[in-house]
Amino acid sequence: MSIGTNWAGYHEYRASTLHRPASVDELQDVVSRAPKIRALGSRHSFNDLADSAELVSLEGLDPAIVIDDETDTVSFSAGLRYGELGVVLEEAGWALRNLASLPHISVAGAVATGTHGSGVANGTLSRAVSGLELVMASGELRSIGPVDAEFDGAVVSLGALGIVSRITLDIEPTFDVRQDVYSGLSWSSLLDNYESIVSRAYSTSIFTHWLGDTVGDVWLKSRMGDRKPPQELFGALPAAAERHPLPDAPTSSTTTQGGIPGPWIDRLPHFRMGFTPSNGNELQTEYIVPREHAITAIRAIRALRERIAPHLYISELRTMAADSLWLSGAYETDAVGIHFTWKFEPDAVLALLPIIEEALAPFNARPHWGKLFHSVRRELYPRLGDFVSLAEEFDPSGKFRNDYLERNVF
Repeated sequence: MSIGTNWAGYHEYRASTLHRPASVDELQDVVSRAPKIRALGSRHSFNDLADSAELVSLEGLDPAIVIDDETDTVSFSAGLRYGELGVVLEEAGWALRNLASLPHISVAGAVATGTHGSGVANGTLSRAVSGLELVMASGELRSIGPVDAEFDGAVVSLGALGIVSRITLDIEPTFDVRQDVYSGLSWSSLLDNYESIVSRAYSTSIFTHWLGDTVGDVWLKSRMGDRKPPQELFGALPAAAERHPLPDAPTSSTTTQGGIPGPWIDRLPHFRMGFTPSNGNELQTEYIVPREHAITAIRAIRALRERIAPHLYISELRTMAADSLWLSGAYETDAVGIHFTWKFEPDAVLALLPIIEEALAPFNARPHWGKLFHSVRRELYPRLGDFVSLAEEFDPSGKFRNDYLERNVF
């Protein structure tokens, strides 16, 4: 019996069994008995990353959220989603440094795939991790922290090492954010002032269709107490009304704009937890490029605009700070994410991916592990060999391997 599809309805899971343990003890028993198994999070991967003969959901585990005021950390069950965790943290006076555009995604899935928000000084969501608890192939529990030599390889793990059962994240005191949207930025202004624009706020997103003389909308998310957003952003003016990232889509699902301050959990994401994010009936691709190549990479994509635009809802440009996580797209480089939200046209999109990857090849583009891509250039991951060795040590029988990992990692 099928367990259904991923969030976009594009990939149908081949697993016939979906386990839903209600405790870590039950999870250990499930994992120890299964010949092949993977964790299924919020189903937001757009490929077969999360598939296997058997799958296990952690949504039935007690969240068991523990805030430690002494270490400025929070630990919790890996089945939790960012929106759920954020509410608890905010009520207790705490915050995460950054969030992705969707609060709907599971923390464990986002961490394991190197998912990110935006901000030149903000790392990927994975960089907030300060501890992991894994259920190993045997069913035993293993804890990993920053003092362990394998920590940087275990965070962005693609689920290859074990089933993450508990996560610890760094937190900080809560803060308020205002969100201001600007429209009418010209391409020449963006390319001439790119660094100034992306550095103008705590978190910046640039939305574009790649066509025409103007880029699209620029979303500035500013921490209250930092410098105020400008009245004019290199020729772009504040939007007259609230905007959705997708043209003509209702703004009821988006977080509050117009410079109205609000808690970080209600401003850093683009979308509200209680609504369907983005379009829903879509596909997604993203390539993460060293920020030193941002301008030339953007020019290369814009040269393909006539081929891309007919199949595109919107693209988003975001930034992230370098980290030391072996399989992260931002490994040892400040980076820019070039994201594509595609119409649900699989044949056309899959045909475009090798063309886009060829255009971005000179700029060392790494694909987002959880989205659609054509191929992985192994040489762009200097620690990939170390990761393979780590996976073979942690999972010598290959219980957590699947077609995706064999194709792209092993």
